[in-house]
Amino acid sequence: MSTTSKTYLELSQDGGGAHKFYEVTVQGQTVSIRYGRIGAGGQTTTSTFPTAEKAQAAAAKKIGEKVRKGYAPAVQGQRAPRSVTRRQVTSAPSTARAVAPVLWRFRTGSSAFGIHIDDERCWVGNQSGDVYTLAHGGEVLGRYQLPDGVKCLVADDFWIYAGCDDGRVYDLSSKLPFAAYDIADDVDIFWLDIHEGVLNVADRAGRLTVIDHEDEHQWARGGRGEHAWMVRADDRAVYHGHSHGVTAHSRDGVAELWHTPTQGGVLFGWQEDDAVYAGTSHRVVQRLSKATGAVEATYRCDSPVYSCATSPGGRFVFAGDSASSVYCFDRDGTRLWKLGTGGGSALSMQYRDERLYLVTTDGSLVCVDASEAAVTAAQQGSVPVARDIKLAAAAAVPTYAPVTAAAAVTAVASVPAGSVVVECVQEAGRTRIHVVSPGYEPSWNVQFPRAIREPGARYVVDALHAASGGFYRVRGDIRRLV
Repeated sequence: MSTTSKTYLELSQDGGGAHKFYEVTVQGQTVSIRYGRIGAGGQTTTSTFPTAEKAQAAAAKKIGEKVRKGYAPAVQGQRAPRSVTRRQVTSAPSTARAVAPVLWRFRTGSSAFGIHIDDERCWVGNQSGDVYTLAHGGEVLGRYQLPDGVKCLVADDFWIYAGCDDGRVYDLSSKLPFAAYDIADDVDIFWLDIHEGVLNVADRAGRLTVIDHEDEHQWARGGRGEHAWMVRADDRAVYHGHSHGVTAHSRDGVAELWHTPTQGGVLFGWQEDDAVYAGTSHRVVQRLSKATGAVEATYRCDSPVYSCATSPGGRFVFAGDSASSVYCFDRDGTRLWKLGTGGGSALSMQYRDERLYLVTTDGSLVCVDASEAAVTAAQQGSVPVARDIKLAAAAAVPTYAPVTAAAAVTAVASVPAGSVVVECVQEAGRTRIHVVSPGYEPSWNVQFPRAIREPGARYVVDALHAASGGFYRVRGDIRRLV
């Protein structure tokens, strides 16, 4: 019978630095490594070696590397987890005389920041770690149960990501959600954006951190201010909003392209092709040119702006304030209307097909009819009876939790027609995923969940899509080929 040995190490630095653990377990020929933030479950990787002696040697090498980096033996549970920042907001009653024409409202049960609306469904994520998907008519379709509070939801083409308080970013694009990025321990996520697989993180300290598709740090810049609630990215730049304005950085981090002070600290950001929009604490949304940073228009509200969005091309600009009101402006800044939300203040929003979707301080996803006819009727006091969708409606829908170990992956004995085979390989001391199926570039890496990578293993994926950075992204389900 093989014996089991376990080594538990921690690295905790003062001043908000690293606060993480590293645990190595050896059982016979198998080495399991668990790592992450102190107090969290962490991620686990497992490797099997030809002999027990080689397993012990590999474990000793890993432990030695960590000790040289400052890790030290510790007792699990004695050191408390470091607290994360949850956005503290106030929400006053609306001063608008009319209420918005709300079509339906889904109450998630906890304050919500995350929202994404696409062609097929509506996504909402709350501070309890729940992400729900709904049809555009309000029917609840599914639920993802994540380990910690959801800070934001972002889309990158087909892929949907949730940034959470546990410091990870989860890919929710298939039935097998997984941690796609693991943020450094000293980065307290406030907001994030993903463009072509590159993750851009704005944090509590006002910094900007950029991480590539392989979850490897690329570059970071200290902010000109603090509390960075805005980050947006495109092919040209990364736009970073904080307490002292908006700063544009080149995609490679080499140059600061421009910096523009705003009227008050930035509390939310939006982007269109040629402009970024910053909602601020001084009751305005400002439109800035992406090319020069020049302020092109100012949209004035009556209270601090918690969120903003636009219709396509920026024809209409919407804003949600701290007093439970929502506004609409024309492109030049003329206020067209102001209405009460009928609930809390909108912490995030998105416009689509004459509907304005809000997530609010009371944890609701709200669908507002933003058509001209509906708004005119609302201003005259005529609004539809909002359909109130109870949380109980989600009880019968499928619930998905992130995969944390290779054992959770479904095994298949053959390759379904049209699927793609990839393989886990060791490359320059790192575990990578390359494509085996013909018709793909074999030297490109595949963005793939680290928790299920096992050297030598082959996996079947529904499809791969090429990204401009020279790598592939998985589309659909992942199964292990046995």
